Order: sequence, then structure tokens, then C-alpha cells
Amino acid sequence: MRLDKYLVECGVGSRSEVKKMISSGDITINNVKCRDNTKSLKEGVDSVNYNDEKIIYKEFRYYILYKLDGYITATEDKKEKTVMELLPSWVNQKDLFPIGRLDKDTEGLLLFSNDGKLAHELTSPKKHVDKIYRVSLKNEITDEAISKLEEGVDIGGYITKEAKVQVVSEKEILLTIKEGKFHQVKKMMIGVGNEVIYLKRETFGKLILGDLKPGEVREIERCDII
Repeated sequence: MRLDKYLVECGVGSRSEVKKMISSGDITINNVKCRDNTKSLKEGVDSVNYNDEKIIYKEFRYYILYKLDGYITATEDKKEKTVMELLPSWVNQKDLFPIGRLDKDTEGLLLFSNDGKLAHELTSPKKHVDKIYRVSLKNEITDEAISKLEEGVDIGGYITKEAKVQVVSEKEILLTIKEGKFHQVKKMMIGVGNEVIYLKRETFGKLILGDLKPGEVREIERCDII
């Protein structure tokens, strides 16, 4: 791979920016300064540094974010703030996108990657990846509502698959679902005569929010996901 392309792929900067870095002598290959942006190198073999900081090439990147309320799950939008704005500067955003979605007013675990194959594996309707939500309710949860949620609820022409309900308190539950329909959890609660007042996703497949703080981002590996 050409040096300039390598640096762009690593998120060091745009093509014009990395060309300036190279011409300025800020880049070394195997401890030797290189001012030739067309220099060919081997990923994982040649050692590339920018101002003495090692640049590590990764074809695919994976990050988890504790999404905050008020951001839409999209890579760009002309009117709304997107989850991409929550990512810190150290995150390489090249070709990065959120996998799955959380509503604007929903908080919690959101996965980002540039791995399209993984995205399909996790979001395909045939895969049925478990997701656990912490749901705060307007009214007390009843035994009848729990039974309906677990058996399947009509959310407007679609009957949800079997779910699992763990009661935390009279007005709070942990709900495990396998789908990711638009506004699904909110519609499920309406379907049993209740209303969501707060919603947070705590797990997505193998991924767990854990001790991640609101707005915090962590880089992970593919093996952490599936």
C-alpha cells in the first residue's frame, strides 16, 4: 500500500494533510524519514511512525459508545445532532458507521464499525441478536402485561417475538428482545397499556455497557462482539 493511502486509512489525516506531513519529514518508515508519499509499504510488517508515535494499521475497527439523549443514530444530518459528534478525536471515523440504532431520546450501548459483514450479521432479521433494555415506566407493571410482553405484542401489524422480562421495581423492568423494529420497546409498552419514560440499552449481543460512563467510548476487538 502507498504511504499516503496507508496514513489516510489509519485516520492520521486527509490525503492533502498526510502529503504535507510526509513532505515535512514527520513520517518515518522503519526509523528512516520518508518524504515520498508514493513509497510502498507492507501493513503489519513495516513500522510507520508520525512524530515518534507508532501508527497501527487496522482494516476493521470497532468501538462502543455510551450514547447520550438528544442524538440521532446517523452518520450525518442537516438538522439534528448525530452520534458521530459524540466520538472523540482519537477515534478513526473513516468509513465508520453505527450498527443498529437507538432512538434520539434513548441512551446506552451503541456499536460502531467499518465492518459491513459484521453489521449484516448483527442486524439481519434472521440472526435474532439479544438486546437488553432498562425501561422506566409511567405506570406500575402488571403480571398480565409481563405475560403479554413475553408471549409477543402487536405493535401495529407485527407481533413481536418472545421476550424476557425481569422486574426491577414496580415501574422499572429489564426487557430482553431479539428484534430491532422502529420504536419497538415504546410500542410494546403502549401495546400493554403503559408508557416508557426512560430507556437505556444495556447489552447488545455479547457486548455489555458495564462501567462505561455516559458519553464514553471504548475501542474493542471483533472477538468481543461475536
